[in-house]
Amino acid sequence: MIEKDTQFPKNNGPLSGIRVLDLSRILAGPTCTQLMGDYGADIIKVEKPGLGDDTRAWGPPYVTGSDGMPTAESAYYLSSNRNKRSFAIDITTPEGAETVRKLAAQCDIMVENFKVGGLAKYGLDYDSIAAVNPAIIYCAISGFGQTGPNAHLLGYDLLAQAFGGIMSLTGAPDGEPMKVGVAVADVVCGLYACTAVLAALQHRNRTGDGQYIDIGLADTQVAWLINNGTNYLTSGQPPQRLGNAHPNIVPYQVFATIDGHIVVAAGNDTQYARFCEVIGRADLATHIDYLTNMNRVKNRNSLIPILTAEIAKLTKAELVAKMEQYGVPGGPINTLPEVFESEQVTARDMKISLPHATAKSGKIDLIGNPVKFSKTPVSYRYSPPTCGEHSAEITAELLTDIDDKLP
Repeated sequence: MIEKDTQFPKNNGPLSGIRVLDLSRILAGPTCTQLMGDYGADIIKVEKPGLGDDTRAWGPPYVTGSDGMPTAESAYYLSSNRNKRSFAIDITTPEGAETVRKLAAQCDIMVENFKVGGLAKYGLDYDSIAAVNPAIIYCAISGFGQTGPNAHLLGYDLLAQAFGGIMSLTGAPDGEPMKVGVAVADVVCGLYACTAVLAALQHRNRTGDGQYIDIGLADTQVAWLINNGTNYLTSGQPPQRLGNAHPNIVPYQVFATIDGHIVVAAGNDTQYARFCEVIGRADLATHIDYLTNMNRVKNRNSLIPILTAEIAKLTKAELVAKMEQYGVPGGPINTLPEVFESEQVTARDMKISLPHATAKSGKIDLIGNPVKFSKTPVSYRYSPPTCGEHSAEITAELLTDIDDKLP
Protein backbone atom coordinates (compact mmCIF):
# COMPACT_ATOMS: atom_id res chain seq x y z
CA MET A 1 0.00 0.00 0.00
CA ILE A 2 1.35 3.42 -0.97
CA GLU A 3 1.63 5.88 1.88
CA LYS A 4 2.36 9.53 1.20
CA ASP A 5 3.71 11.46 4.17
CA THR A 6 4.49 14.69 2.37
CA GLN A 7 1.82 17.16 1.31
CA PHE A 8 3.49 18.08 -1.94
CA PRO A 9 5.18 15.11 -3.64
CA LYS A 10 6.84 15.88 -6.95
CA ASN A 11 4.37 16.51 -9.76
CA ASN A 12 5.65 15.18 -13.06
CA GLY A 13 2.18 14.35 -14.37
CA PRO A 14 1.31 14.88 -18.03
CA LEU A 15 -1.16 17.65 -17.06
CA SER A 16 1.26 19.47 -14.78
CA GLY A 17 0.86 23.22 -15.45
CA ILE A 18 -2.83 22.89 -16.42
CA ARG A 19 -5.33 24.58 -14.08
CA VAL A 20 -8.93 23.40 -13.79
CA LEU A 21 -11.82 25.29 -12.22
CA ASP A 22 -14.18 22.65 -10.85
CA LEU A 23 -17.77 23.71 -10.16
CA SER A 24 -19.03 20.13 -10.22
CA ARG A 25 -20.34 18.02 -7.37
CA ILE A 26 -21.73 14.54 -6.66
CA LEU A 27 -19.81 12.02 -8.80
CA ALA A 28 -19.63 12.38 -12.60
CA GLY A 29 -17.91 15.79 -12.58
CA PRO A 30 -15.71 15.05 -9.55
CA THR A 31 -14.61 11.75 -11.15
CA CYS A 32 -13.54 13.70 -14.24
CA THR A 33 -11.63 16.32 -12.29
CA GLN A 34 -10.03 13.88 -9.84
CA LEU A 35 -8.63 11.99 -12.82
CA MET A 36 -7.17 15.19 -14.24
CA GLY A 37 -5.79 16.00 -10.79
CA ASP A 38 -4.13 12.59 -10.62
CA TYR A 39 -2.59 13.35 -14.01
CA GLY A 40 -1.01 16.49 -12.58
CA ALA A 41 -3.53 19.29 -13.15
CA ASP A 42 -4.17 21.88 -10.44
CA ILE A 43 -7.85 21.44 -9.52
CA ILE A 44 -9.63 24.32 -7.77
CA LYS A 45 -12.85 22.90 -6.37
CA VAL A 46 -15.49 25.59 -5.77
CA GLU A 47 -17.83 24.66 -2.92
CA LYS A 48 -20.80 26.19 -1.17
CA PRO A 49 -19.59 27.78 2.10
CA GLY A 50 -20.51 25.75 5.16
CA LEU A 51 -21.98 22.86 3.18
CA GLY A 52 -19.70 21.96 0.33
CA ASP A 53 -20.20 19.14 -2.13
CA ASP A 54 -23.54 17.34 -1.67
CA THR A 55 -21.74 14.03 -1.12
CA ARG A 56 -20.14 15.30 2.09
CA ALA A 57 -23.51 14.44 3.68
CA TRP A 58 -23.84 11.06 1.93
CA GLY A 59 -22.97 8.79 4.82
CA PRO A 60 -22.27 6.91 6.94
CA PRO A 61 -19.49 5.96 6.93
CA TYR A 62 -17.55 9.11 7.80
CA VAL A 63 -13.90 9.58 8.73
CA THR A 64 -13.42 9.01 12.47
CA GLY A 65 -12.10 12.15 14.15
CA SER A 66 -9.63 12.60 17.00
CA ASP A 67 -12.50 12.50 19.49
CA GLY A 68 -13.64 9.13 18.17
CA MET A 69 -16.75 10.67 16.62
CA PRO A 70 -17.65 10.91 12.93
CA THR A 71 -16.33 14.00 11.14
CA ALA A 72 -18.02 15.82 8.25
CA GLU A 73 -15.89 13.89 5.72
CA SER A 74 -17.94 11.06 4.20
CA ALA A 75 -16.35 8.09 2.46
CA TYR A 76 -18.48 8.87 -0.60
CA TYR A 77 -16.99 12.36 -0.85
CA LEU A 78 -13.47 11.02 -0.33
CA SER A 79 -13.87 8.61 -3.26
CA SER A 80 -13.63 11.26 -5.97
CA ASN A 81 -12.04 14.42 -4.55
CA ARG A 82 -8.35 13.90 -3.94
CA ASN A 83 -5.72 16.08 -5.64
CA LYS A 84 -7.98 19.12 -5.37
CA ARG A 85 -7.90 22.41 -3.48
CA SER A 86 -11.19 23.60 -2.01
CA PHE A 87 -12.29 27.23 -2.29
CA ALA A 88 -15.55 28.12 -0.52
CA ILE A 89 -17.43 30.64 -2.67
CA ASP A 90 -21.11 31.60 -2.70
CA ILE A 91 -21.63 31.80 -6.44
CA THR A 92 -25.18 33.13 -5.98
CA THR A 93 -23.87 36.52 -4.85
CA PRO A 94 -22.47 39.08 -7.31
CA GLU A 95 -19.18 39.08 -5.43
CA GLY A 96 -18.93 35.29 -5.49
CA ALA A 97 -19.76 35.07 -9.19
CA GLU A 98 -17.17 37.73 -9.96
CA THR A 99 -14.58 35.75 -8.00
CA VAL A 100 -15.34 32.69 -10.11
CA ARG A 101 -14.96 34.71 -13.31
CA LYS A 102 -11.59 36.02 -12.11
CA LEU A 103 -10.47 32.48 -11.39
CA ALA A 104 -11.78 31.26 -14.74
CA ALA A 105 -9.74 33.94 -16.50
CA GLN A 106 -6.63 32.18 -15.18
CA CYS A 107 -7.72 28.59 -15.82
CA ASP A 108 -7.39 26.30 -18.81
CA ILE A 109 -10.49 24.21 -18.14
CA MET A 110 -13.81 24.66 -16.35
CA VAL A 111 -16.11 21.76 -15.41
CA GLU A 112 -19.65 22.17 -14.10
CA ASN A 113 -22.72 19.99 -13.70
CA PHE A 114 -25.51 22.42 -12.85
CA LYS A 115 -28.93 22.00 -14.40
CA VAL A 116 -29.25 23.29 -17.95
CA GLY A 117 -29.13 27.09 -17.92
CA GLY A 118 -28.56 27.16 -14.16
CA LEU A 119 -25.32 29.15 -14.25
CA ALA A 120 -26.43 31.75 -16.79
CA LYS A 121 -28.24 33.82 -14.15
CA TYR A 122 -24.94 34.23 -12.30
CA GLY A 123 -22.95 35.08 -15.40
CA LEU A 124 -21.08 31.79 -15.21
CA ASP A 125 -22.34 30.14 -18.40
CA TYR A 126 -19.97 29.41 -21.27
CA ASP A 127 -20.56 32.69 -23.13
CA SER A 128 -19.85 34.72 -20.00
CA ILE A 129 -16.72 32.75 -19.13
CA ALA A 130 -15.46 32.75 -22.72
CA ALA A 131 -15.78 36.54 -22.71
CA VAL A 132 -13.06 36.73 -20.06
CA ASN A 133 -11.10 33.71 -21.32
CA PRO A 134 -11.69 32.78 -24.98
CA ALA A 135 -9.19 29.92 -24.77
CA ILE A 136 -10.97 28.11 -21.94
CA ILE A 137 -12.32 24.60 -22.39
CA TYR A 138 -15.72 24.58 -20.70
CA CYS A 139 -17.27 21.15 -19.99
CA ALA A 140 -20.95 21.11 -18.99
CA ILE A 141 -22.18 17.79 -17.60
CA SER A 142 -25.94 17.35 -17.22
CA GLY A 143 -28.49 14.58 -16.92
CA PHE A 144 -29.73 14.60 -20.51
CA GLY A 145 -27.49 17.09 -22.28
CA GLN A 146 -28.20 20.68 -23.25
CA THR A 147 -30.77 19.86 -25.97
CA GLY A 148 -33.75 17.57 -26.52
CA PRO A 149 -37.11 17.21 -24.76
CA ASN A 150 -35.52 15.90 -21.55
CA ALA A 151 -32.84 18.57 -21.24
CA HIS A 152 -34.68 20.28 -18.37
CA LEU A 153 -34.78 17.15 -16.21
CA LEU A 154 -32.39 16.56 -13.34
CA GLY A 155 -30.03 13.65 -13.69
CA TYR A 156 -28.86 11.09 -11.15
CA ASP A 157 -27.08 7.81 -11.75
CA LEU A 158 -30.14 5.68 -11.05
CA LEU A 159 -32.24 7.73 -13.47
CA ALA A 160 -29.59 7.36 -16.18
CA GLN A 161 -29.34 3.61 -15.64
CA ALA A 162 -33.13 3.36 -15.88
CA PHE A 163 -33.48 5.59 -18.94
CA GLY A 164 -30.47 4.26 -20.80
CA GLY A 165 -31.48 0.59 -20.71
CA ILE A 166 -28.79 -1.03 -18.58
CA MET A 167 -31.28 -1.95 -15.86
CA SER A 168 -33.38 -3.88 -18.38
CA LEU A 169 -30.32 -6.05 -19.02
CA THR A 170 -29.19 -6.49 -15.42
CA GLY A 171 -30.59 -8.96 -12.90
CA ALA A 172 -32.01 -12.49 -12.86
CA PRO A 173 -34.16 -13.50 -15.84
CA ASP A 174 -37.21 -13.86 -13.60
CA GLY A 175 -36.38 -10.94 -11.30
CA GLU A 176 -36.94 -7.21 -11.41
CA PRO A 177 -34.71 -4.85 -13.43
CA MET A 178 -31.55 -4.22 -11.42
CA LYS A 179 -29.11 -1.34 -11.21
CA VAL A 180 -25.38 -1.94 -11.18
CA GLY A 181 -23.99 -2.07 -7.63
CA VAL A 182 -21.99 1.16 -7.95
CA ALA A 183 -22.89 4.46 -9.64
CA VAL A 184 -21.34 3.28 -12.87
CA ALA A 185 -23.30 5.67 -15.11
CA ASP A 186 -21.81 8.60 -13.22
CA VAL A 187 -18.32 7.14 -13.32
CA VAL A 188 -18.36 6.35 -17.03
CA CYS A 189 -19.78 9.80 -17.77
CA GLY A 190 -16.86 11.28 -15.83
CA LEU A 191 -14.42 9.21 -17.88
CA TYR A 192 -16.04 10.34 -21.15
CA ALA A 193 -15.90 13.93 -19.91
CA CYS A 194 -12.21 13.64 -19.08
CA THR A 195 -11.31 12.20 -22.49
CA ALA A 196 -13.38 14.90 -24.18
CA VAL A 197 -11.58 17.64 -22.25
CA LEU A 198 -8.18 16.16 -23.11
CA ALA A 199 -9.14 15.98 -26.78
CA ALA A 200 -10.25 19.63 -26.67
CA LEU A 201 -6.98 20.50 -24.95
CA GLN A 202 -5.05 18.92 -27.80
CA HIS A 203 -7.13 20.94 -30.29
CA ARG A 204 -6.34 24.11 -28.34
CA ASN A 205 -2.64 23.23 -28.35
CA ARG A 206 -2.79 23.17 -32.15
CA THR A 207 -5.08 26.12 -32.81
CA GLY A 208 -5.29 28.22 -29.65
CA ASP A 209 -9.08 27.84 -29.66
CA GLY A 210 -11.07 26.95 -26.58
CA GLN A 211 -14.48 25.34 -26.89
CA TYR A 212 -17.68 24.20 -25.18
CA ILE A 213 -18.33 20.53 -24.38
CA ASP A 214 -21.89 19.31 -23.80
CA ILE A 215 -22.05 15.83 -22.24
CA GLY A 216 -25.16 14.11 -20.90
CA LEU A 217 -25.29 11.32 -18.34
CA ALA A 218 -28.03 9.54 -20.29
CA ASP A 219 -26.10 9.83 -23.56
CA THR A 220 -23.02 8.19 -22.10
CA GLN A 221 -25.19 5.48 -20.53
CA VAL A 222 -26.62 4.66 -23.96
CA ALA A 223 -23.09 4.68 -25.42
CA TRP A 224 -21.86 1.97 -23.07
CA LEU A 225 -24.65 -0.46 -23.88
CA ILE A 226 -21.92 -1.64 -26.29
CA ASN A 227 -22.57 -5.13 -27.67
CA ASN A 228 -26.03 -5.49 -26.13
CA GLY A 229 -27.14 -2.23 -27.71
CA THR A 230 -25.68 -3.21 -31.06
CA ASN A 231 -27.19 -6.70 -30.74
CA TYR A 232 -30.59 -5.02 -30.61
CA LEU A 233 -29.86 -2.61 -33.47
CA THR A 234 -28.67 -5.52 -35.61
CA SER A 235 -31.39 -8.05 -34.80
CA GLY A 236 -34.34 -5.88 -33.84
CA GLN A 237 -34.82 -8.16 -30.83
CA PRO A 238 -34.52 -6.61 -27.37
CA PRO A 239 -32.04 -8.62 -25.26
CA GLN A 240 -33.42 -10.43 -22.24
CA ARG A 241 -31.89 -10.43 -18.76
CA LEU A 242 -29.50 -13.34 -18.34
CA GLY A 243 -28.36 -12.80 -14.77
CA ASN A 244 -24.61 -13.46 -14.74
CA ALA A 245 -24.58 -15.10 -18.17
CA HIS A 246 -23.37 -13.48 -21.39
CA PRO A 247 -25.58 -12.91 -24.45
CA ASN A 248 -22.83 -13.80 -26.94
CA ILE A 249 -20.44 -16.19 -25.15
CA VAL A 250 -21.05 -19.57 -23.48
CA PRO A 251 -19.82 -20.50 -20.88
CA TYR A 252 -19.22 -17.02 -19.47
CA GLN A 253 -20.95 -16.76 -16.11
CA VAL A 254 -21.07 -17.65 -12.42
CA PHE A 255 -21.12 -21.26 -11.24
CA ALA A 256 -21.46 -22.76 -7.75
CA THR A 257 -18.78 -25.10 -6.40
CA ILE A 258 -18.89 -27.23 -3.26
CA ASP A 259 -17.77 -24.33 -1.09
CA GLY A 260 -18.45 -21.12 -2.98
CA HIS A 261 -18.83 -19.46 -6.36
CA ILE A 262 -16.46 -18.90 -9.26
CA VAL A 263 -16.64 -17.35 -12.70
CA VAL A 264 -15.80 -19.12 -15.93
CA ALA A 265 -15.01 -16.95 -18.94
CA ALA A 266 -14.22 -19.26 -21.86
CA GLY A 267 -13.93 -16.67 -24.61
CA ASN A 268 -13.17 -19.00 -27.52
CA ASP A 269 -13.53 -22.62 -28.58
CA THR A 270 -10.01 -23.59 -27.51
CA GLN A 271 -10.57 -22.29 -24.00
CA TYR A 272 -13.90 -24.10 -23.85
CA ALA A 273 -12.26 -27.39 -24.85
CA ARG A 274 -9.66 -26.94 -22.14
CA PHE A 275 -12.37 -26.24 -19.59
CA CYS A 276 -14.10 -29.48 -20.53
CA GLU A 277 -10.84 -31.26 -19.67
CA VAL A 278 -10.66 -29.39 -16.37
CA ILE A 279 -14.04 -30.76 -15.28
CA GLY A 280 -13.42 -34.23 -16.72
CA ARG A 281 -15.92 -33.93 -19.55
CA ALA A 282 -13.80 -33.85 -22.71
CA ASP A 283 -16.77 -35.32 -24.57
CA LEU A 284 -18.59 -31.98 -24.29
CA ALA A 285 -15.87 -30.31 -26.37
CA THR A 286 -16.56 -32.49 -29.42
CA HIS A 287 -20.33 -32.74 -29.11
CA ILE A 288 -21.86 -31.22 -32.24
CA ASP A 289 -24.27 -29.09 -30.20
CA TYR A 290 -21.41 -27.50 -28.26
CA LEU A 291 -18.48 -27.62 -30.67
CA THR A 292 -18.54 -23.92 -31.53
CA ASN A 293 -19.50 -20.85 -29.56
CA MET A 294 -22.35 -20.22 -32.00
CA ASN A 295 -23.77 -23.64 -31.16
CA ARG A 296 -23.16 -23.21 -27.44
CA VAL A 297 -25.08 -19.93 -27.42
CA LYS A 298 -27.90 -21.60 -29.34
CA ASN A 299 -27.95 -24.60 -26.99
CA ARG A 300 -27.08 -22.92 -23.70
CA ASN A 301 -30.21 -24.25 -22.03
CA SER A 302 -29.00 -27.83 -22.40
CA LEU A 303 -25.28 -27.21 -21.84
CA ILE A 304 -25.35 -25.02 -18.74
CA PRO A 305 -27.18 -27.56 -16.53
CA ILE A 306 -24.54 -30.16 -17.44
CA LEU A 307 -21.67 -27.82 -16.60
CA THR A 308 -23.43 -26.74 -13.41
CA ALA A 309 -23.70 -30.33 -12.20
CA GLU A 310 -20.05 -31.12 -12.94
CA ILE A 311 -18.70 -27.92 -11.36
CA ALA A 312 -20.75 -28.54 -8.20
CA LYS A 313 -18.60 -31.64 -7.56
CA LEU A 314 -15.41 -29.58 -7.15
CA THR A 315 -14.11 -27.17 -4.51
CA LYS A 316 -13.48 -23.55 -5.37
CA ALA A 317 -9.72 -23.78 -4.79
CA GLU A 318 -9.43 -27.03 -6.77
CA LEU A 319 -11.29 -25.65 -9.76
CA VAL A 320 -9.48 -22.30 -9.81
CA ALA A 321 -6.11 -24.04 -9.63
CA LYS A 322 -6.94 -26.41 -12.48
CA MET A 323 -8.30 -23.60 -14.63
CA GLU A 324 -5.07 -21.66 -14.16
CA GLN A 325 -3.06 -24.80 -14.99
CA TYR A 326 -5.03 -25.33 -18.21
CA GLY A 327 -5.08 -21.67 -19.22
CA VAL A 328 -8.83 -21.20 -18.85
CA PRO A 329 -9.89 -17.66 -17.85
CA GLY A 330 -11.83 -17.55 -14.61
CA GLY A 331 -11.42 -17.20 -10.89
CA PRO A 332 -13.01 -16.64 -7.51
CA ILE A 333 -15.63 -14.01 -6.77
CA ASN A 334 -13.94 -11.84 -4.17
CA THR A 335 -15.52 -9.86 -1.40
CA LEU A 336 -14.15 -6.36 -0.86
CA PRO A 337 -11.98 -7.50 2.07
CA GLU A 338 -10.51 -10.14 -0.25
CA VAL A 339 -9.99 -7.56 -2.99
CA PHE A 340 -8.06 -5.09 -0.87
CA GLU A 341 -6.07 -7.77 0.96
CA SER A 342 -4.97 -9.47 -2.26
CA GLU A 343 -1.32 -9.51 -3.27
CA GLN A 344 -2.30 -8.32 -6.76
CA VAL A 345 -4.00 -5.15 -5.50
CA THR A 346 -1.01 -4.48 -3.25
CA ALA A 347 1.46 -5.03 -6.08
CA ARG A 348 -0.46 -2.63 -8.32
CA ASP A 349 -0.78 0.12 -5.66
CA MET A 350 -4.56 0.09 -5.92
CA LYS A 351 -4.89 0.88 -2.21
CA ILE A 352 -3.25 4.09 -1.05
CA SER A 353 -3.05 6.00 2.21
CA LEU A 354 -2.93 9.80 2.44
CA PRO A 355 -2.51 12.15 5.40
CA HIS A 356 -5.74 13.77 6.58
CA ALA A 357 -5.93 16.35 9.35
CA THR A 358 -9.40 15.35 10.58
CA ALA A 359 -8.73 11.62 10.88
CA LYS A 360 -7.97 10.15 14.29
CA SER A 361 -5.31 7.92 12.74
CA GLY A 362 -3.83 10.86 10.82
CA LYS A 363 -4.52 9.25 7.47
CA ILE A 364 -7.26 7.89 5.23
CA ASP A 365 -7.26 4.91 2.89
CA LEU A 366 -8.35 5.43 -0.71
CA ILE A 367 -8.51 3.55 -4.00
CA GLY A 368 -5.47 4.22 -6.17
CA ASN A 369 -5.34 5.39 -9.77
CA PRO A 370 -5.05 2.43 -12.19
CA VAL A 371 -2.94 4.21 -14.84
CA LYS A 372 0.80 3.48 -14.84
CA PHE A 373 2.75 6.04 -16.89
CA SER A 374 6.37 5.17 -17.65
CA LYS A 375 7.60 8.80 -17.76
CA THR A 376 4.88 11.00 -16.24
CA PRO A 377 3.65 9.09 -13.18
CA VAL A 378 0.48 9.81 -11.26
CA SER A 379 1.14 11.65 -8.00
CA TYR A 380 -1.00 11.96 -4.88
CA ARG A 381 -0.46 15.54 -3.75
CA TYR A 382 -3.61 16.41 -1.80
CA SER A 383 -6.01 14.44 0.33
CA PRO A 384 -9.67 15.21 -0.40
CA PRO A 385 -9.92 18.72 1.08
CA THR A 386 -12.19 19.95 3.81
CA CYS A 387 -14.68 22.56 2.61
CA GLY A 388 -12.86 25.82 1.96
CA GLU A 389 -9.54 24.43 3.18
CA HIS A 390 -7.55 26.32 0.54
CA SER A 391 -9.61 29.50 0.18
CA ALA A 392 -6.95 31.77 1.67
CA GLU A 393 -4.15 30.06 -0.22
CA ILE A 394 -5.89 30.38 -3.59
CA THR A 395 -6.87 33.97 -2.88
CA ALA A 396 -3.27 34.91 -2.19
CA GLU A 397 -2.03 32.99 -5.20
CA LEU A 398 -4.55 34.02 -7.85
CA LEU A 399 -6.72 36.87 -6.64
CA THR A 400 -4.25 39.28 -5.10
CA ASP A 401 -3.32 42.08 -7.50
CA ILE A 402 -5.55 40.31 -10.01
CA ASP A 403 -5.42 43.18 -12.51
CA ASP A 404 -1.68 42.70 -12.85
CA LYS A 405 -2.09 39.00 -13.58
CA LEU A 406 -4.82 39.05 -16.18
CA PRO A 407 -3.86 39.38 -19.84
